[in-house]
Amino acid sequence: MPAQNPDPDPRSSTGLEPGGGVPPGETPPGEASTSSGAGPWERRRRGWTKGPLFAIVLITLMFAGFFLGYAFFLAR
Repeated sequence: MPAQNPDPDPRSSTGLEPGGGVPPGETPPGEASTSSGAGPWERRRRGWTKGPLFAIVLITLMFAGFFLGYAFFLAR
């Protein structure tokens, strides 16, 4: 039994232009997603970003205050 080509014959397929191109509107819709996370984009909450920013600023101010106090102590 000879193997048959599984591809459809392009001469009898609808929606094809000469040369094998597909005109606009003839493309099939995208695949349906089966994952649970698919859907429209939603903006994420920015709940914890203020905490690390506050910690960085606090550590920087403590660092600068220590060296300013040390410089003031040495200048006396």
